[in-house]
Amino acid sequence: MKITFTEKTDLNTSVVVFILNNGKNILNDETLEPYYKDFLSNIISSSEFKKNKNFGEFFNIQIPKNKFQKIYVCKLYKQEVTSDFENLGGQIYSRIVAKDVDTVSVLVENSLFKKFETEQIISSVASGFNLKSYSFYKYRTEARPIEKSINVLSFIVPDKKKATKLYDDFKNISAGIFLTRDLVSEPANELYPEKFVDYCINLKKAGIQIEVFDEKKIKSLKMDALYGVAQGSVRPPRVMIMKWNGTSKSSKPLAFVGKGVTFDTGGISIKPSGGMEDMKWDMGGAAVVAGLMNALAKRKAKINAIGIVGLVENMPDGNAQRPGDVVKSMSGQTIEVLNTDAEGRLVLADILHYVNTKFKPELMIDLATLTGAIIVALGDRYAGLFSNDDKLAENLTSSSKKVHELVWRLPLDSEFDKLLNCDIADMKNITGTRGAGSITAAQFLKRFVGNTKWAHLDIAGVTWSRKGTSISKPGGTGFGVRLLDNFVKNYYENK
Repeated sequence: MKITFTEKTDLNTSVVVFILNNGKNILNDETLEPYYKDFLSNIISSSEFKKNKNFGEFFNIQIPKNKFQKIYVCKLYKQEVTSDFENLGGQIYSRIVAKDVDTVSVLVENSLFKKFETEQIISSVASGFNLKSYSFYKYRTEARPIEKSINVLSFIVPDKKKATKLYDDFKNISAGIFLTRDLVSEPANELYPEKFVDYCINLKKAGIQIEVFDEKKIKSLKMDALYGVAQGSVRPPRVMIMKWNGTSKSSKPLAFVGKGVTFDTGGISIKPSGGMEDMKWDMGGAAVVAGLMNALAKRKAKINAIGIVGLVENMPDGNAQRPGDVVKSMSGQTIEVLNTDAEGRLVLADILHYVNTKFKPELMIDLATLTGAIIVALGDRYAGLFSNDDKLAENLTSSSKKVHELVWRLPLDSEFDKLLNCDIADMKNITGTRGAGSITAAQFLKRFVGNTKWAHLDIAGVTWSRKGTSISKPGGTGFGVRLLDNFVKNYYENK
């Protein structure tokens, strides 16, 4: 789909979308043809239009004078942030997409809201269209051809140059989101630790420095908690570090840490077979970190950032880690592995410790599809947020609301932490109790972050959507890239 911006009012397309507030300004538009004005006047004067106060209400009526053209009227009532308009763009895309749609024109009522310029609204709506249009069809062949829909989407704007520049900013973030979606969509036979690294090599073109630890290096660093997860697979582990330097060297970096289990059978504590195919996206946290770093580099964010991902495959081989094994983490702390399916926290333990001691970051934020318990608690609507710093948690929550990638903070305290203690080692990787599974997993991670400001996002419920979201089709959502990009922009670039 090609997205264009034009200052010429040309509605000679198969679909026309009008985005209105009260409709008064659109009727004064001298460039609008009379029969569109007559049509819109009837809509605007209707009691249904006047009484509706919902954001993004649609009126879909075919123009009598042109039976081959469809018109959609969308009424906007209340908005808070530009991401409202991104969501709207995705919703409109879902409404109008069809086999017979080739070209689409979108006209937004000028001076729609005092808070936003028309170009801001239009570029945000265009971004929503773009995000929603994403599909992963890499493995489809001519045996089952892909049905094309919208070819050209044209937005009519007062200032083409300004709208194009604003949209380019959105496109940079979308590039990161699409990388994340690509990674979580790949089947595990095509995407394993080594291939994940290969997939991300192109990040160098955006100015990101990449360092990769192979199996030998991982062993020499004594990342035995991470290595223990990988030892049952023929696919060797990798640790990948991505560095973006966007400001002075004296500025402490922000560290983003991702769990990258490219496939998770559960190991010896094997999962039930039903639904195991979903475990190809158990590397969702690593995918978000890669996508975020791509977005930050492409838009030349004025911060220093470190992204680190631990990449392993968890398999039940004769050499696999057993329940009851004891491993020594890079930090020196020992762990009794009671359940080999609680593997993500073992991977994160070593890379959290490494990035903290090596780079001494301003803060660390890790992302992981860590627990099924978070889905029980928050479903597919919220990610779980845990933090040792109230201000950091508050800022992440604020950004989550601005971009509609919602998080909900859950507690951490010493009583939960005590549940991890055991006799044979410093800690165990599960508590053995039924309750608070997501909380005790976060307490486990907290033991490896020291006094550094830290937040953990459990994204198990929001990484993949079977029904899709307002800006994504069924499949990978890319949740986390927009959230953390907004967080960086608002609280660290604009200090």
